[in-house]
Amino acid sequence: MSDKAKVARSAMLVLARESRGMTQVDVAAAMSSLAGETAVSQGYVSRAESGRLAVSGARLELYAKALRYPSQLLCIENDVHGIGVGLVHHRKRASLGAQALRRIHAELALSRLHVRALVAAVASEQRHRFHHITVDDLDTPADAARTLRKEWKLPAGPVARLVEVIEEAGGFVLIRDLGTRKLDAASQWATEEAPLFLLNQQAPTDRLRWSLAHELGHIVMHTEPGSSSVQERQADEFASEFLMPASNIRAELQGGVDLNKLLSLKQQWGVSMAALARRAMSLGVIGDWQYRNLMIEMSALGYRTQEPGAIAAERPWQLRTMITRLEHELGYSPQQVAELVGLLPDELHSLYSTDTSNVDNIREAT
Repeated sequence: MSDKAKVARSAMLVLARESRGMTQVDVAAAMSSLAGETAVSQGYVSRAESGRLAVSGARLELYAKALRYPSQLLCIENDVHGIGVGLVHHRKRASLGAQALRRIHAELALSRLHVRALVAAVASEQRHRFHHITVDDLDTPADAARTLRKEWKLPAGPVARLVEVIEEAGGFVLIRDLGTRKLDAASQWATEEAPLFLLNQQAPTDRLRWSLAHELGHIVMHTEPGSSSVQERQADEFASEFLMPASNIRAELQGGVDLNKLLSLKQQWGVSMAALARRAMSLGVIGDWQYRNLMIEMSALGYRTQEPGAIAAERPWQLRTMITRLEHELGYSPQQVAELVGLLPDELHSLYSTDTSNVDNIREAT
């Protein structure tokens, strides 16, 4: 496509802006700053996003610079808002605002475009081993977790590398700065494509594994949109059994639970002290009164904000491996890979750590 023929798509203008957490006023101000003496109004941005005026040529390049994306991304003809937005699941606090939530949905949609482009470029068949598991009065979320652990042939005890387990099953895991601490993770399973999991890099590492397992529960159990208290409770029950199987952890929780024991178990099981205390209560090892006292003690020590005993961060490797293959085997330059996924080279490197010549070391680090 020649530069003269390039025209921005209104849906992509909205998506790109929301992914940056920007308002129309922010975009107008950024364009005005870049343009120097030529002021750009919020009304111009509004008309562009509604499709009432064409954005092309020099104005398209200015728009792209303001959004920090290559101009070709803004011209993609893609039903980006139809990529299963209604099937997005997320762990969020009730106080998360609508603008912040739109940013997460936009990040998911753009991440899906990255995945599609990379999968197509490396000619991957994108096979996965995810399927829906019915949960009802007879088959509980804990049953679903046990079923999936068995199907994925996980050994008894802790899940050592949850990110790797999900990626080896064909899912895609990405880590992003979502611009808020009120949401730890989001997930999406669109049409016939593999599930996509988005983790917030601002979240503490001892919460991320739980949040990822929670999203896994949503993906396999919930085929209808929504974030009801029932779905959230089911996803929590799934995550608890998937990460801390009752048949394995019950004996380790016996004999009393205090903060020192929770800290020791945290390193073994890769979940927070708070999650372990809840598990002990749900299994009847401790009562509600003891659980409450543990939470009070943890709050007094500041553990509800930041617990001691950091858990090593797990890093996704699947998309980085695809990028490495494009560059090292298929002859793509970093610039060409960036153009392929619709990012500027610096952001591509930042998001996907493209210096991945030793993939075995990357996977070992997870």
